[in-house]
Amino acid sequence: MTVYHFIGIKGSGMSALAQILSDMQFDVQGSDVEKVFFTQKPLEKKGIPLLPFKKENIRENQTIIASPAYNEENEEIREANDQNIKVHQYPTFLGEFIQQFTSIAVTGSHGKTSTTGLMAHVLQDAKPTSYLIGDGTGKGEKESEYFVFEACEYRRHFLHYNPDYAIMTNIDFDHPDYFKDVNDVFQAFQEMAMQVNKAIIACGDDEYLQKLNAQVPVLYYGLNEDNDFYAKDIKTDEEGTHFDVYVRSSFYGNFTIPGYGTHNVMNALAVIALCHYEQVELEVVQKQLNTFEGVKRRFSEKEFGSQVLIDDYAHHPTEISATIESAKQKYPNKEVVAIFQPHTFTRTKTFLDEFAESLKLADRVYLCDIFSSAREQSGDLTIDDLIERVPGSELIKEETIQHLLKHENAVLLFMGAGDVQKFQAAYEQSVEKEGA
Repeated sequence: MTVYHFIGIKGSGMSALAQILSDMQFDVQGSDVEKVFFTQKPLEKKGIPLLPFKKENIRENQTIIASPAYNEENEEIREANDQNIKVHQYPTFLGEFIQQFTSIAVTGSHGKTSTTGLMAHVLQDAKPTSYLIGDGTGKGEKESEYFVFEACEYRRHFLHYNPDYAIMTNIDFDHPDYFKDVNDVFQAFQEMAMQVNKAIIACGDDEYLQKLNAQVPVLYYGLNEDNDFYAKDIKTDEEGTHFDVYVRSSFYGNFTIPGYGTHNVMNALAVIALCHYEQVELEVVQKQLNTFEGVKRRFSEKEFGSQVLIDDYAHHPTEISATIESAKQKYPNKEVVAIFQPHTFTRTKTFLDEFAESLKLADRVYLCDIFSSAREQSGDLTIDDLIERVPGSELIKEETIQHLLKHENAVLLFMGAGDVQKFQAAYEQSVEKEGA
């Protein structure tokens, strides 16, 4: 029997795909560096062997899937080439794998992970559904009809896929180390649109997505009433956000989601539109939207004395604004304190002024040193360049993290795509030590 061997199994997409194949009763193993990543916990839970990189791991009866992070410098890839065993790149393998299902690619500059998780949560109550989420979560159903997956635009990886449906949440300039400008990003999405087989569900409130050309129907959703699907009468209370949905000006139904902020309403509209197109029953969609608990590192909350600690992946100005908006809507009587770790010098430099503007929405701002990879050069940029642009902000380190204690009735938002979680961990430990 074929064994699936994953080179770089701890990558978020790789880990999720390994879980899916394991759930479908295939033999799965993988190798990676010794460092511990959060993505390995679900692999260990499923009993998937995790090995250190070694050429001896490569055998003839394997289907080898390699992370795009590794090339022929990796000893296992070299060994596979020496033995004439084909090495499937992760995006290529996934592109072929999805062809056996009704596939739904979820893409966009922001909101991919949350929308993928929400779509999977709703659909699995209607039909057997497998899904792959960019936070490292994967679930396989042996008799799946649907396959919902996050399709990333970075380096145009999503052009490996020809899905039945594509959900496009928005287009924004990000990944400045790869894309030249927002028009370059749009061009990538335009190429993706031409590869979709059945229909595209796109945010009509996004000026770029309105310009899409496609060979399949494009259904638009948003808050604007000229969209095919739109939300009206949006209200919030302690239970979440309530809104009415109209389909081409006809009332369709009332929905409640546990989340807050306009972006969460938009994500829900995308799911409602696809489910309507696929004729999923209204009651199923209403029930499932109301019971979604979120995905990893997206507004993950924890009560901590009189404070609420929130861990969020926000690392782009648009995402920071959305996260702060959610916190203010959910906790109108608490101070909202942002603790932000910028991710990469390239992104920080490109969006310096935009970061400052989005952070000013918080009541108080603390900034951590810029997180970057070993390969990246800092140039002449430091965290001080951002501190100067945000009045009243200050640098915070693990050693000075207890400064956050003075914000008694507050929401502490730990935001970033690097290792900002270590600051939250250090804060929790310092408070517990004081209380000991």
